[in-house]
Amino acid sequence: MTLLLTNTLTGKKEAFAPRDPQRVTMYACGPTVYNYAHIGNARMAVVFDLLARVLRHLYPQVVYVSNITDVDDKIIAASRETGEAIGVITEKYTEIYNRDMAALGVQAPDVQPRATAHIAEMIALIEALIKRDHAYAADGHVLFHVPSFPAYGGLSGRSRDEQIAGARVEVASYKKDPADFVLWKPSSGDEPGWDSPWGFGRPGWHIECSAMAEKHLGLPFDIHGGGADLKFPHHENEIAQSCCAHGKETDLSAFAKVWVHNGFVTVEGEKMSKSLGNVLLVHDLIQQYPGEVLRLALLSAHYRQPLDWTQERLKTCRRTLDGLYRILLSLKDIEAPETPLPPAVQKALEDDLNTPQVINALHHLARTVATIQDPAQLKTLKGQILSAGRILGLLQSDPAAWFSGATAALDTAQIAALMTRRDAARAAKNFALSDELRDELLAMGVMVEDSKDGSRWRAL
Repeated sequence: MTLLLTNTLTGKKEAFAPRDPQRVTMYACGPTVYNYAHIGNARMAVVFDLLARVLRHLYPQVVYVSNITDVDDKIIAASRETGEAIGVITEKYTEIYNRDMAALGVQAPDVQPRATAHIAEMIALIEALIKRDHAYAADGHVLFHVPSFPAYGGLSGRSRDEQIAGARVEVASYKKDPADFVLWKPSSGDEPGWDSPWGFGRPGWHIECSAMAEKHLGLPFDIHGGGADLKFPHHENEIAQSCCAHGKETDLSAFAKVWVHNGFVTVEGEKMSKSLGNVLLVHDLIQQYPGEVLRLALLSAHYRQPLDWTQERLKTCRRTLDGLYRILLSLKDIEAPETPLPPAVQKALEDDLNTPQVINALHHLARTVATIQDPAQLKTLKGQILSAGRILGLLQSDPAAWFSGATAALDTAQIAALMTRRDAARAAKNFALSDELRDELLAMGVMVEDSKDGSRWRAL
């Protein structure tokens, strides 16, 4: 079978074809380490961790690079505000980020480069851009000249007016064009900086990822990933820099062949913002919920679609995992061998990482367990549940530990109410609702048995 991915560069869902089938290369933009990661940052990390897992399932070798941005104006601002040294801040939040992502089941990338360790590579890229007349020095800055690259906007689809309106900084007097962006900027005495042909200074944000990706993966590499918020200007600028530095002005895929972007995260229907006070930090959430619950919530919507983070979604994900762990607990005496992915799971993952379908397949496997008595079949089903969970980064805990040594007591009144609702749904031939209620009961540790005489339940 073939992995299909939606390529932002072409706007199409395409069959993924790596340059080297023996070695797949992928880069995803990592955090700027000046504060705790929020749930939007976590979605990016979880999505590309999942993609890396799927790629490793399909190919012999995968090299996954995700960077740390440890020089940035936001870091400088945090240092001035707190009085902490920049190095202290970046080390602190790098460690916290990695620990928090690990709690969500995110495996460490193969390479996690830091921007400050790649200054020489950035300077070399900038020099190449100047030599090819794509960049110029002005007032201690070096800027990329956007009009020199007619294909600019090819990733985001932004028009010339939209490009200018979307620029992060106000138009400076030293810019030749309002859309031009900074490659190098001067540093004052209290700011981090390095010697360069253009004076003491530091890199712009965009050149950092271009340099680190090229250094560790070569060009072109197979997949570049990140959140939808990075599509413009960050990823657009990466393409411009890297293509133009190597004389590939007419080939937008000369930097990365496939571009993958995950959707935004809202909170209870609202955009996350400091002004609304609804920015949810992973560091806080993992004190309230098991990391697997948070991970499942982040995977419960298709990665390309917006994800609304709600208490109801978290409750549903907790019930789902409780149900699956109850199944595994009931099969604790059955040894499950290493089992291939269930065909329905593999098919869903190969179809542009369709995680909602994978979760549905897991529900189906769980329901099937309760109808089987044969030990050999149960062994196979347990192996399939575990293999599906493993590639999703779920069901990694000991089932008994998940419940702190004992399953929760059944709420018979709640079960009776759900059974009544389900009977009504079946009578009305609303089978979708009936199945939904059956899954909810299963998550509570209750198996529903239907017969011509009606429905009854039993504890698993």
